[in-house]
Amino acid sequence: MTRNVDRSLLTKAKKNKNDEFYTQRVDIDKELQHYQSKFRNKIVYCNTDNPLASNFVKYFIDNFSNLGLKRLIATGYAANDGECGTYFSYTGSPDELAAYEAGNVQYLHGDGDFRSSECLSLLQESDIVVTNPPYSLLREFISHMESFDKDFLIVATVNAITYKDVFRLIHAGKIWLGVGLGRDISGFIVPEWYELYGTEARINDRGERIVSTNNSLWLTTLDFERRHKDIPLVKTYKGNESDYPHYDNLNGINISKTKDIPSDWFGLMGVPITSLHKHNPEQFEIVRFRKGDDGKDLRINGKQPYFRIIIKRKSGQSSDHQCNDAALSLRNSG
Repeated sequence: MTRNVDRSLLTKAKKNKNDEFYTQRVDIDKELQHYQSKFRNKIVYCNTDNPLASNFVKYFIDNFSNLGLKRLIATGYAANDGECGTYFSYTGSPDELAAYEAGNVQYLHGDGDFRSSECLSLLQESDIVVTNPPYSLLREFISHMESFDKDFLIVATVNAITYKDVFRLIHAGKIWLGVGLGRDISGFIVPEWYELYGTEARINDRGERIVSTNNSLWLTTLDFERRHKDIPLVKTYKGNESDYPHYDNLNGINISKTKDIPSDWFGLMGVPITSLHKHNPEQFEIVRFRKGDDGKDLRINGKQPYFRIIIKRKSGQSSDHQCNDAALSLRNSG
């Protein structure tokens, strides 16, 4: 069964869902250029609020041939209680494209929630999921991806790094940050009833209301070239010891900014969570999140810094361990 769906449904989302922002096409284009080869002969699934309004769906339709996709599946979550969700499938045929452009999609039996049996069946058919899931349901969404062993590329909040189940997967090297983070993501489309806030809030030339949160990132299981680029290490611990305070409850040093990681330190380091954006798994090992040797939050002179990820240089990296050993010896003897 088909129906013509009003594209303005994007602006009629439920008012209690303030965490559902809509990704701009410019940000999708910018991020997905790094994964082009990953989509060849793959089935992509986009969970959306409205397949006709989703810029993810539009991207994959526009780039279907260039990417070498096998099939695109998209579902839409019902905007109002009692309504059925929507479904669209695309294999590149002119008839399918004409139907999409005419606003013709199919009904689902249920509301199109990604947790529903219908959507889980479609998930099983797919190879890669690409979407912007509700932030409040992010843990559950990623849990489904893990359970069904699906590759994904999704938009998330920076704080997602601190979620226990998310960090577990990052620590295990099963998921990682994509290319865009913070201001690299230019902003999100919000419904007409949503308050525009912040100095970068605006209405663009298409009349879309944009809010720039500056606290979003991409999470993915898809590998990309920049992920294997070393972080340039231009600072040194030796001669700048006061810039690298030692923790009270961990035999390691605090790093204020990623660019401050010293080239001559090979022990444990606590780095900001956003350092994962530049993390090269061949350069650094992720040891653990936030805790000292006593199992409590890291402390410096009794005070807790903001969340830190503890890392260590990988063995085989060129090194001068004498600086580390001497520094620790002096500290322990003092």
